[in-house]
Amino acid sequence: MNLLDILSVDCVKAPMASSEKKDAIEELVDTLASAGKVTDPDALKEAVWSREQTRTTGIGQGLAIPHGKSDCVDKLVMAIGKPATPIEFESIDKQPVQLIVLLASPPDRTSDHIQALARISRLMTMRDFRERVYAAQNAEELYGLLEEQEVAAS
Repeated sequence: MNLLDILSVDCVKAPMASSEKKDAIEELVDTLASAGKVTDPDALKEAVWSREQTRTTGIGQGLAIPHGKSDCVDKLVMAIGKPATPIEFESIDKQPVQLIVLLASPPDRTSDHIQALARISRLMTMRDFRERVYAAQNAEELYGLLEEQEVAAS
């Protein structure tokens, strides 16, 4: 899976305005809504937050991948946010997050959802790439790093 198929630069927020977990999730859903990718932002916020309450999506090494399934998206979509300062996300390694990747998909698109989660996780295990992403100063730079990585992989 190529992440550029589900991400556009207008769905990257760097830096984010939010400094709290729930606000950050809502900010990223609103970013997707502003880009015309979500028909009912409130329903998606509820789906993602409900999923987050079952188990944290702060997977460690500064990364969180909150996600949810909802009929308010017609295909898999993604938003990426880089908090101005790291956010407490109840991560499994107890470290605050420096990058939040929000995924939303229709209820019947489980395979795409899982492939995207796996692709993001693989990219972020690459130390050099991860450090460059965390150092990115704005949305364009962050998107460019992803673009560079995805072009190299294809």
